[in-house]
Amino acid sequence: MIMNWWSFSWRMLRRDARAGELRLLAAALVVAVAALSAVGFFTDRVRQALERESHQLLGADLLLTADHPWPTALAVEARERGLQVVETRTFPSMVRRGVGADLQAQLVEVKAVSAGYPLRGALRIAAALNVADRRADGVPLAGTIWIDERLASALSAGVGDQIAVGRASLRVAALLTLEPDRGINFFSVAPRLLMNLDDLPATALLQVGSRVGYRLLLAGDPTSIRSFRREIEPRLARGERIEDPQNGRPEIRSALDRAQKFLGLSALLTVVMAAVAVALAARRYVQRHLDPCAVMRCLGATQGTLLRLHLGQFAVLGLLAASGGCALGYLAHFALHAWLAQLLATPLPPPGLLPVGQGVVVGMLLLFGFAVPPLLQLKKVPTLRVLRGELGSPQAGLLGGYLLGLLALAGLMFWVAGEVALGSYVVVGFATALIVFALFARLAVRLAAAARGRPGGVGWRYGLASLERRATASVVQIVALSLGFMALLLLTVIRDDLLDAWRRAVPADAPNRFVVNIQPEQVTPVRAALAAQGLSPELAPMIRGRLTRINGVEVDAASYNDDRAQRLVEREFNLSMRADLPAGNSLSAGRWFSAADLENGSGSGEASASVEDGLARTLGLSVGDRIEFVVAGETIAMRVVGLRKVDWDSMQVNFFVLTPPRVLQGYPASWITSFYLPPAKMMLVNQLLRDFPNLTVIDVAAILRQLQAIIDQVAQAVQFVFLFTLLAGIIVLYAALASAAQERRYELAVMRSLGARRAQLRRALLAEFAAVGALSGLIAALGATAVAQLLARQAFHFDVEVNLWLPLLGIAGGMALVTGAGWFAASRLLQTPPLEALRGGSA
Repeated sequence: MIMNWWSFSWRMLRRDARAGELRLLAAALVVAVAALSAVGFFTDRVRQALERESHQLLGADLLLTADHPWPTALAVEARERGLQVVETRTFPSMVRRGVGADLQAQLVEVKAVSAGYPLRGALRIAAALNVADRRADGVPLAGTIWIDERLASALSAGVGDQIAVGRASLRVAALLTLEPDRGINFFSVAPRLLMNLDDLPATALLQVGSRVGYRLLLAGDPTSIRSFRREIEPRLARGERIEDPQNGRPEIRSALDRAQKFLGLSALLTVVMAAVAVALAARRYVQRHLDPCAVMRCLGATQGTLLRLHLGQFAVLGLLAASGGCALGYLAHFALHAWLAQLLATPLPPPGLLPVGQGVVVGMLLLFGFAVPPLLQLKKVPTLRVLRGELGSPQAGLLGGYLLGLLALAGLMFWVAGEVALGSYVVVGFATALIVFALFARLAVRLAAAARGRPGGVGWRYGLASLERRATASVVQIVALSLGFMALLLLTVIRDDLLDAWRRAVPADAPNRFVVNIQPEQVTPVRAALAAQGLSPELAPMIRGRLTRINGVEVDAASYNDDRAQRLVEREFNLSMRADLPAGNSLSAGRWFSAADLENGSGSGEASASVEDGLARTLGLSVGDRIEFVVAGETIAMRVVGLRKVDWDSMQVNFFVLTPPRVLQGYPASWITSFYLPPAKMMLVNQLLRDFPNLTVIDVAAILRQLQAIIDQVAQAVQFVFLFTLLAGIIVLYAALASAAQERRYELAVMRSLGARRAQLRRALLAEFAAVGALSGLIAALGATAVAQLLARQAFHFDVEVNLWLPLLGIAGGMALVTGAGWFAASRLLQTPPLEALRGGSA
């Protein structure tokens, strides 16, 4: 009996496949599954790479990281337990090649390693650019370095060349092609230079204020590793942490998680519109099958039989569509791989079958969540409908019976978001957008219908009247298309507007070079060297301090839930001191330092501090709070007397925490400055590095260009995902038109019978499609403008001008797209003879 049901369901599917609604339903499922599975295949490859090479990504079984040197006794203790131990130092610095006019300088990320590095994985090196590489034996010998391909290209350096690293001159022995624990280029914008740890003292690069990462890499049998970790974990001090393959490289996993969520949420927009298309197509399918079901009821079929037959048919359709969507998603994920895989320093393995299972689940959820409610009406068809065709028609309401589908869609959003808070924001955001767009669309449809009485042709009046007559379908079309258009406008026009506003926010003569690691005895000669070139930037002292207490309560990472707050309290702050309010700073609360503060360090017996208001919000600080820093082993208590709003776009040297000069005098300090370097004076950098090898000159413009290139890659990937959104929007439009095709076909036949010409009806259809497209484009433009203002003010903290051309662009684009797609769907209706349409009825 079961086989007979499935066989009959399969025959029904083959017969009904010739009908348009099942083709539309299948197309919507394919597009939705393809969008999600394309993202799923790529992220699955990344997940597998991280899991497969988890130890290689650390270069060890256990990694101890700190912002200060590890005690020698710790390494001795680890070796006594039979563990292998390797030590590394990582820090930014400038390197130089050549002399005189041929001198070239480049900011690099230096990694100094001891023998045995890495303990897991392997380094790979090459003898020259674009030649086959090989597995490295050991690490660079003393007096030699390995440089990566980017640094070799930047300095036009090759094997055998000498490169100045601080006060040492080291020979390039190989090109570094693979470094297992390198990580993601997001956090390594500078090229890499690998050197022997024994050569580090000769460079004299580690000075007061240098930001150095100290790491101990350990490897051994799992039991010894677990035992050693359990014993040292309680002994960790501030700024020290443990990483293992499960929590290692948190910046990699965090960035990839965010990218996955961003792409996944983008794909969800496709799923939302596909759900609308499925609901519309299923509803039309039910309309067509009411009469056949009534006949089957007369022949003895029970309600359960009818339901099982149609559910079986839809189950087969869902499996076929989901399979096709997964196949399309697999092909599409290679485009994401081409844009985003280069952000990883490890090759990606082939994807597994997990995204296929996820795609099938998504397809079946969409199908049965939005197709079952109208299907349930088929089993209720009365046998009397054979004689009276008006009986048993589908209910007019669309949302009442779709609670299951809406709950499934909300569940998908939570699933893709990956966390309750973000999922809640997404669900509420989508719901709010749908409600606002629906209300706006309904009002616009009503106004358009009211405008039909104004002077105009018969086609124009009939087209606008059709919007009101099919108000529900019109609103669904407009809302779905508005979401798709808004997404595309955000990723094209609005993105360019945001970037232009960001560029305008930065002055043309804003500093493009930062010089750090200036030692106290170098302040005067560095200032003189800059003055000789007509530059007079301000040099500011930096004193390293760690925040330990707020209002007497000790703070650490566990005190905060916010990721940024956790990072801030775990690291050392760069404090500074000055008497006057810096340019580009303005008071947002409290006051600036008084005469008593400047004279005594505090007007009330305590040191005073001025805190940047963004930092204050992150850490929960306010005027009057007492904060304590540990500087050079001593505790300094400060009272927050004011909060400052800082214009970070000025590119001037700014600090989170400032104190009067007397508070921090006498503590170890390095100095920093920034200035605008015209293209004609580029040799100044080479001269500075020749005279002061320990300085680090950061080319902000170059770093911003590289970061912009990364952002462009991600934006291109997201735009690619939104191509599915656009396709889903077109399917929704076609489905909405097709769902009312029979009714429209009957109306057009009646109009033609009453004397209307085809040209008049054609104009009416075009007027209706143009109105739907114009309204969709207008709503999308207004929504995109609102989102852009929100992003600019809340995320980027600058003002963006309202693009007055955007509504016109949205209206024109919407009209063109909707009119073209709608006319393609409805043009055949005009070719149907009126007599044939009238005999078919309007049902």
